[in-house]
Amino acid sequence: MRETDKSPKHALADHLRSAVLTTSLAPGSDLDEAQLAQEFGLSRTPLREVLRELAGDGYLTLHPNRGARVSDMSFATMRGFFQAAPMIYGAILRMAALNATATQIKTLKSAQEDFESTLSNRSASERALANNRFHEVTGEMANNVYLQPSFNRLLIDHARLSMTFYDPTATQLKAQRDLASSQHDEIIAAIEVRDADKAAQLAIDHWNLSRDQIEMFVFPEALDLPLGSAPQHMPA
Repeated sequence: MRETDKSPKHALADHLRSAVLTTSLAPGSDLDEAQLAQEFGLSRTPLREVLRELAGDGYLTLHPNRGARVSDMSFATMRGFFQAAPMIYGAILRMAALNATATQIKTLKSAQEDFESTLSNRSASERALANNRFHEVTGEMANNVYLQPSFNRLLIDHARLSMTFYDPTATQLKAQRDLASSQHDEIIAAIEVRDADKAAQLAIDHWNLSRDQIEMFVFPEALDLPLGSAPQHMPA
């Protein structure tokens, strides 16, 4: 669907998803519903329908009498993220290898081409969104009604955290970004030949690649925390 063909509701939903994933809307920030309604030409009822949909997907939280807020990224949230991510990523890629259709594999290859194109002189937000789309497709391939919601919620926070190490000014991380792209290619190859064990192992390898960088963001080395206030490393 072209941008000009989108309904105001679809345009608002896409805008908010992108803004949350790229942290243009900061975690925990309140939405100005009146401004959004005016900007997208929506009355209160369709506006709230969009907000409820995005809240159900994990982008937002809705508070009675307080409106909508971008989902927070608290310490408790991050603890759950680190505990669940390797298990869910592994299960998703295992099932993707078993269930992917030829059309979905073609879509995954296209998503990978888009991601590769962001590795040279592109913004952190473009990289984060392209990487997020690649992994969204693997979730669609897995086609599991129980795993999908949890996986999508993980992708939201992974994208927000990845804004740090997709920063094009962080030249010291270029090797990791190139390796991530190579792992994407390996994931596609494993899915194409229905190698579920290989795909699941690649999920763990891919997660481990980004985990250290995410931990550096959550607990920067220069952060002077009182003894006992938090563990030095988040649990995997």
